[in-house]
Amino acid sequence: MRFYPVRIALIAAIGGLLFGFETVVISGAEQTLEHLWSLNSFTQGFTVASSLLGTILGSLFAGAPAKRYGRKSVLQVIAFMFVVAALGCAFVSAWALFICFRILGGLAVGASSVVAPMYISEISPASLRGRLAGSFQFNIVAGILIAFLTNYLFVSLHLPDAWRWMLGVMVVPALLFIVLLRFIPESPRWLILQGREAEAIPVLERLGESDVPGLIASIKNSTKEHQEQLFQRRYIKPILYAMLLAMFNQLAGINAILYYAPRIFKMAGFSESQSFIQPIYIGVANFICTLLAMTLIDRFGRKRLLVIGSLGMILFLGLTAVAFQGDLTGKSYLLYYLIGFIAFFAFSQGAVIWVFISEIFPNSVRSQGVSLGSTTHWVMAAIISWIFPYIVEHFKNGGMYSFAFFCAMMVLHLLFVWRVLPETKGRTLEEIQRELGIE
Repeated sequence: MRFYPVRIALIAAIGGLLFGFETVVISGAEQTLEHLWSLNSFTQGFTVASSLLGTILGSLFAGAPAKRYGRKSVLQVIAFMFVVAALGCAFVSAWALFICFRILGGLAVGASSVVAPMYISEISPASLRGRLAGSFQFNIVAGILIAFLTNYLFVSLHLPDAWRWMLGVMVVPALLFIVLLRFIPESPRWLILQGREAEAIPVLERLGESDVPGLIASIKNSTKEHQEQLFQRRYIKPILYAMLLAMFNQLAGINAILYYAPRIFKMAGFSESQSFIQPIYIGVANFICTLLAMTLIDRFGRKRLLVIGSLGMILFLGLTAVAFQGDLTGKSYLLYYLIGFIAFFAFSQGAVIWVFISEIFPNSVRSQGVSLGSTTHWVMAAIISWIFPYIVEHFKNGGMYSFAFFCAMMVLHLLFVWRVLPETKGRTLEEIQRELGIE
């Protein structure tokens, strides 16, 4: 019985794999595209960040259709969008059209970052929810690793227009996602909120719920006033927690590193081939530490992981800032600093953010709340990804200042987690709602 929620959660989490792949695959192509279309640092930053503009829109508006049409139906649309975006980016030759398909891919990423964690949290038993919701982040880092591996593969094969292969190969997992989504049920909580209890009961029974009538009553009671507007005084705590956690997630500088990894290593004196190998080490560290965090998140709790991760990120971001002083050439130890940062990020923020945000909002506004957290996350990602190359290239010691800023933000993040953030492990979604003072 416990295998059933695991199986359907892993299918929904394929949206995370596509999310991770689409997010960083551009790192292998961005330098080629810079020369292909004669881009300056500003338009180059926009080319990389254009996907994030779509991501912001996707995360902002995905909650409404997920609430109206159901989580499963929206996931199916998202999978189709990934297919079209992959094919479009692989075959176009005009920069403007490329940007359009990048934005479409971003729409799919943003929507998946809202709907997939929402779906997984709603079908997961409380004892497994941290690990199952964490499977979305696990798939994100798997997608990142696969993107780094395929980027290196296509560069090593010396294929003509290798960048087209890099961007187009995503169509394979996207098609698999479309097929597998046919075999998952709709969220039982969504069905109950739509008055379709008869359809929800067999799903809840297969999910292993011991007291189905009691759970249905609890879900109904949690939305008896049917408060549909998120921005109310009673929801101020989850709103602030979600927005601040999402902001700090990007203020760590994670996307600046993932999006521009080959460029950073080329600046450090690595050859072109080596500059594509080094990100693979980062991807492996990301993958392993996310897997470790998933095994511990329901035992240690969300808050402890975030505290440990903050301390490690402060250390390695500080070392990276020092390494960026002056000329990077010959500073091969930069790789170890970035791996250390990625390891602590994956162990903490990377594994926790989507779990926590999907837990803290009550049933009646969860789709809006998760959408708000995701939108905040992607707005910050777009800003940082767009301006990072400009700052590094146009300001002396721009890299040092950037990583020093990221380090300072993680000090603030540590204080926020330690002094403010609540713990949610081992509680049902309705219990969390009550503990936050939302009746």
